[in-house]
Parts: sequence; structure tokens; C-alpha cells
Amino acid sequence: MTGAPALPARQEFPQDFVFGTATSAYQIEGQRSGGAGASHWDAFAQLPGAISDGTSGDVACDHYHRYEQDLDLAGPFDAYRFSINWSRVLPEGRGRANPEGLAFYDRLVDAMLARGLKPFATLYHWDLPQALSQKGGWSRRDIAGWFGDFAETVMRRLGDRVESVATINEPMCVSWLGHFEGIHAPGQRDLATAARAHHNVLLAHAEAMTRLRGMGIDNLGIALNFEAIAPASGHKGDLRAAAVRDAIANRWFIEAICHGTYPRLALEGLEPLLEPGWQDDLAQISQPIDWLGVNYYTRNTIAAAPGKPWPGYGQAPAPLPRTDMGWEIYPRGLHDLLVRLATEHVGSLPVVVTENGMANKDRPEGGQVHDPARIAYMDQHLRAALAAIGDGVNLKGFFCWSLLDNFEWSHGYEKRFGLVHVDYKTQLRTPKSSYQTYKAAYKKAQ
Repeated sequence: MTGAPALPARQEFPQDFVFGTATSAYQIEGQRSGGAGASHWDAFAQLPGAISDGTSGDVACDHYHRYEQDLDLAGPFDAYRFSINWSRVLPEGRGRANPEGLAFYDRLVDAMLARGLKPFATLYHWDLPQALSQKGGWSRRDIAGWFGDFAETVMRRLGDRVESVATINEPMCVSWLGHFEGIHAPGQRDLATAARAHHNVLLAHAEAMTRLRGMGIDNLGIALNFEAIAPASGHKGDLRAAAVRDAIANRWFIEAICHGTYPRLALEGLEPLLEPGWQDDLAQISQPIDWLGVNYYTRNTIAAAPGKPWPGYGQAPAPLPRTDMGWEIYPRGLHDLLVRLATEHVGSLPVVVTENGMANKDRPEGGQVHDPARIAYMDQHLRAALAAIGDGVNLKGFFCWSLLDNFEWSHGYEKRFGLVHVDYKTQLRTPKSSYQTYKAAYKKAQ
């Protein structure tokens, strides 16, 4: 770890601040175990070229069988953020639940509690049952009811033991990356489908909130992904292009939840494609949440793309150093985003950084994995979070993405975000220098 910075001391954060690590079900569990049904990611992985290394989540990190070992690695921290695989619980997306799936999540939550970990559950992290995808998935309004049924099924089993519940992780990725850009499952590239998904994912969030409130479950939120956005120049076209991107990626979801509105710049392209009566849903969508999850990784520089159909923008080269994902490292963006959210949208509502991390070309050497670049990234973003607290943001926690190297969606196993290295052939776990540094700084009192 020579040359790597120390992270900010735990005592610099508020006394009740929560430090943790995060994972998601499809990325680590192994889809072919435990009676899980097919996910739309299984179908997407069969499309030629969809996954860069030709893999899938069939085995992933085999967390389904190795969760005790993995939770031992998560155990030194305050909390563990995990997700529930919809197709593991309801193999057809609806109807009869899979007893093996529910029993697995029972064991998983109990094992967290046994280690003194606060379970932060996420109901949906992109693993839509293929049976529902074939019915239209997120482009169909019916999905709100389907998701509400799933939420009730899961929380009837786990709701008495989890610390908090996020309905959906990164709805922008669900709707836009999966239905307009086509780089996530189901791999569609259609603006009309994306527009409907952009609304329906919020309607599903709202339906789950309504159902869970009715069950007496509280501490409910949602994890939204945000990006820092800069125009490529001061020219009018680039300024407008950046504003349109901001409306689609950053403002659409938070404004609907906090204010019951959609941004005008996004509606210019999306409203003609929404189903009639969409405005009537905004009252339910804007029901209060108990906390907001913020996922932040990077800044995008946006340029106008004359002649290109709406939204009419493109991405310009990043001027700062980038991670192995090609994402610009811009820690100041986290501070600015958190302050913007508090000032414009959430006020004093509790906020949690539910994901932050970097992909790096990590390789074991002599049984160890040194990743000083990741430690520097963590240090810079934790200090940005501290600065936001100093500026009045009610920030309550920080979760590193991710505990383990895992299946990184369309990149397969080529990108490593983990604090712990995974050898996918042997499933050997090797804690990296970043894990040891994070543990030394933020392990909970015994």
C-alpha cells in the first residue's frame, strides 16, 4: 500500500454514520442454483456480442453457496447492501413462490444479523424474470402490479428483520440503458419503449411503496444514479445538449418523487410517447420516501449532435483520468450533487451514498492484490462526502461498490469493482489492499 493515502478517520463523520459494502443478486449469486427462473439477463447473454466476454450470471461468484464466507468479509462493517432476485423468488415473475429462493434470503438475512450487519435490502437490481420480459416487461403498465406483488411476497418473509428497503436500484439504467441505448437487458433501442419504461419504473416504485406502507413497513427509499454533467463548450448547442441529458438522467426521477413533476426538457421528447393519463400517476409516485439512495461514479461531458434524432446529444472526451470502465474520475461531482439534491429537492431528508467505486485492472501477485488507485478514489470521494456534510447535507451512510469482483453486466467478468478479488475459476476470494484500508478505517466497534 506504499503511496496510497489513508482514508478520512471514522470520527470525522457523524457518530451514527453507517459504513458498508454493496452487492447485487444476479451479479454474485449464480442464477442456475436454488430453483431460480430465467432472468432477462440470461436471455440477453445469449444474444451474439451482448456480453463482451460471452459469459452470463449462471455461476458468477457462487454466492448462493458461499454466502457465509462472503458475509464474513462484509462483517467488519456496519451494514451490507444486497438485492433480492425477483426470478429466484418468483420463477415465472408471478404466481407461486419458490420455497428454496425465500429460504435462501431467510438464511442470508439471518447470517447478516448474526455478524452484527444491518441488512439494507434492495428489491430490484435489474433481474427481471424473463417470463415478464416476454410480456413486455417495463414497457407495460401492468408491471407496477407485478412488482407490487413481488414486494409483498418478499417483505412478508423478510420485513421484520431488514434495516431498510430500497424499491428499485438505478431506474435510469433500467429504462434508458435497457430500452433506448440497448446495452442492458432486454437490449432494445426504441425511444417509445424507453419513454414508457421511464414512467413505469417509477409507477412500480410507487406501487411497492404503497403496498409496503400498508403492511406497516417503514424506512423505505429508492436508489437513484446520478452523474455530474458538463457541456463540451460554452456554445448554445452544447449547453442545451447538457441540459437535456441532465433532465433525462438526473432530474426525471428525483423531480417526480419529490415534486410530482417531470422536467420540461425531457417531456419535449418523451411526452408524445407516454400513455394517455400518465399525469394521474404522479400523485402516487410523489408519495414521501424515508430516505434517498445516491449512486455516483463519474462525470460525462456532453456535446450537441446536430442532425441526430432527439435527444440530440453525444459524449465528448473526458479530460481527467479515467477508470477501467472509461469513466472520468471526478470526486467534486459527488459533493456538488449531494448539495444540489439537498438544496433543490430533498431538504433535510436522510441521504445515503448507496454506491460508489471504481473498476481497476487488479491482478494477484504473490497472493496479494495491491490497488492503490482504488484507495485514492475512495479517499477522494469520502472526502467529498465529508465536505457535503459540512455544507449541511443530511448524509447518513456510505456503501462501497462492491464487496466482490462480479459479473459486470454487458462487460461480463472483465471489469473488477470489488474490494475483494475473485478468481472465477477457483472462486478463491483475496481481499485487496483497498479492503484492508477500508476495514482499518471503518470497522465497527466490537
